[in-house]
Parts: sequence; structure tokens; C-alpha cells
Amino acid sequence: MPRSKKGKRGSSKPGIKNGVKGESGASDDELMSDILSHYSSASEGTSVLDEGTGGEQVDEQTAQEETEDKLKQCIDNLMDKSAKTRLAALESLRQAFSSRVLYDFLIERRLTVSDCLERSLKKGGGEEQAAAATVFALLCIQLGGGDEAEEGFKMLRPILTTILIDNTASIAARQSCARALGMCCYVSSAEDGEDLIKSLALLESAFMTSYPNREGTLPTPKPGSAGLHTAALQAWSLLVTICPASKLTVLLDLHLPKLQACLQSSDVNYRIAVGETIALLVELGRDIDEEFDVEDSESLCECLKSLATDSNKHRAKNDRRKQRSIFREVLHYIENEDFTDEKIRFGVERIYIDSWMRRRIYDAFKEILESGVRHHLQFNPLLRDIFGLGPPLILDTSVKSNKISRFEKHLFNSAAFKARTKQRNKVRDKRADVM
Repeated sequence: MPRSKKGKRGSSKPGIKNGVKGESGASDDELMSDILSHYSSASEGTSVLDEGTGGEQVDEQTAQEETEDKLKQCIDNLMDKSAKTRLAALESLRQAFSSRVLYDFLIERRLTVSDCLERSLKKGGGEEQAAAATVFALLCIQLGGGDEAEEGFKMLRPILTTILIDNTASIAARQSCARALGMCCYVSSAEDGEDLIKSLALLESAFMTSYPNREGTLPTPKPGSAGLHTAALQAWSLLVTICPASKLTVLLDLHLPKLQACLQSSDVNYRIAVGETIALLVELGRDIDEEFDVEDSESLCECLKSLATDSNKHRAKNDRRKQRSIFREVLHYIENEDFTDEKIRFGVERIYIDSWMRRRIYDAFKEILESGVRHHLQFNPLLRDIFGLGPPLILDTSVKSNKISRFEKHLFNSAAFKARTKQRNKVRDKRADVM
């Protein structure tokens, strides 16, 4: 479906089976290896064509039970007295949650997992807090856009907020909380709900400290602050994509002039995040009003040209190359209203990233899911809804797909999920193709 340049934003948008600590003889790494090994083979047989030609079939139910027992032990280890054990459990869960769809397993344990993550966020050190925030974002993605994700977000939002605004907290923890706040709000909050407005304001408070003062001078960055500013700005940008038009207009007027000044930041990753955010905001502005234009566009374009041709030898070569590439794209869009499409292939399908909005949404999920993003695009109904892919493909009609059907039925019967689907339909550009 071709992308419509104008008017696409017409309106706003119980317990667990205890593991036995220290008696299994298996390390956390071995547990994780077993979990991933199983999920990379047996579980996929429920949704894709089995290429075997009559060989012995794996006892799927037994294999599934064994894997779930190992996941249960990982969850149990989140309550261990040893910080090292808790960290290892968090890393194991991060890998499992990012690489597979585990809705059936997690729906009955979501409160237990959330309680454990809240404990790590409140009592853990910086590294544990950062890991717990990431696992919570993954939990929300696993639960989909229904009421359970919203329930979890309301439960953990206070502690995520506390860490984010705490200047004495670990920078890594604050960055992770910013990303989790943005992603969990995007997945679970209604389009014009109070959660969205609060989350936008919290993220703004994190990155606006990078804005120039009244004299127009950029503040001297504190160690690690640029990474926090980048994470908060990117999380904020994700939420901007589901803002109602009335709120978006206010955000454009407030932030575009300040962000232009931040293009002079000394941190390359923050400069790039700022440039991409400017392009996104301009795109959204043009969708609201075809006559929308950037204030002092000539000055903006000159700055973008300078960054697109930067040959400063004091910058690392890879940094210069990355910066030039991104800012050439931003400049081209600002001047010509043209976006260079990107095609993402997974399995026999593909999606097109054909706007700054879709790029920010895809990049946000990729930042959390990492290499597992393609698997989730294939099998997670939440991502498939967001990117207009429809129900997960069943390539062999004789294969049972009860797990996927249960997840889909739950999501599509959820009023909250339906509300967000309605909004996303308004901002979807192209349908995905099957090759």
C-alpha cells in the first residue's frame, strides 16, 4: 500500500514451581544454553514447516516441560541472596525473552516476574537495575498490547521513574529505565491516556538538560550524560509517534528550535539521535499540515550540510562515516520530503521502513530485542500488528498452532489492544509483502 504523505494522523492517537538452589549441578550458562537450544528447534515446529522426512519426532510436550522447568529456576534465582546469581538469572531471561515468544509460559507468572523485577530495581546495584529494566521491557513485549502489559507498567512505572530522575543513580540504570519507560508506555498505554503524557514529561526532564541556556550556550556535559540524553530522547521520540495531533503541535513548537541547537553537541551519538528526531518531528508536522515548515530552515539546512560533510580529523573515522550517512538522509528529507526506503527480510516475509516514524518504531524494538527482532516479527502478534503483517504465517496447515492462536485470541479480544490497533492503523504506511 503506497505511503500517503498527508493526513494520516487524522485524529489522536500465581506462583511458580520453585527451583532447587545450588543442587541441580547446572550453572546458569548451562541453563541458558539448554533453554535456547530447545527454543531454537522444537518450539518452532508449532508454527513453521517441519523439514523432516519421516524421522523420529521429538517429544514436544516433554521437551517443553523441561525447558519451562529451567525457566522457572531462572525466575526463582531472581530472589537469590547472591547478586551474581540474580544477574545471571536476569541475563538468562533477557536472552530467552528476546529470542522466543513465551506468552503461554509468562501469562501465568507475570505477577511473580514483575515482583522480582521490582525488587531488583529497588534493592539491586546499578548493573542489576539496568538488567531488570531491560527484562521488564521484554516482558511487556511478550505480554502484548493487552491489559496484562498495562497492569505491569502501572506496577513498575513508579520505580522506573524514581531511578530515571535520580541524579545519584547509575547512568547505565537510568538509561535502561528510560528505554523501558518509553517501550512499556508505547506497548501498554492508550493513545491519549494519562500514562502517555506523564511518560513524555519524565523523558523530557531527562534530555532537556542538554538544551542551550538563555544565552544560547550548550551546557558542559557531565560524564555519561550524553548516553542518558540519547536514550531518553529516543524513548521520547517513540512515544511522540502515538501522540494526538493537538499535543504534537505543542511539542513541535517547544522542541524543534532547541533540538536544532543540540546538533552542535560534542557527542556523536547524541548528535545523530537529535538529527533523526528533528526529521521525525518535521515528518509528523507535515502530516498534520502540508504547509508546515521549519523555523529558520536555511540555518538548519546549513548545519545539516556541515554535519553531512564533516571531515574533522579529531573524530573517529567510523563516527565520521556514520554521522555523514545519517545527516545526508536527514538533509535530503528536510529539503525534498523524500525518505530512502529500507527493506527488512525475515523468513519468507519483509517489511518496508519507508518513513522516519516507522524507522523509530523498528529501531526501538531492535534496541530491546536485538537479534531476536526478526523472530518476533515472524511470530509475535504484537509486532505483527504494529507493522501490518497480519496473523503469523502457518506454512504447513497440518501443523497445530494452539499457542499462537491463544495469544492472538487474547490480544484481539482486549479492548485496550483494539484501541491501540485503531491508532496504529492510522500511521501505518505500507503492508508487508510475502516473497
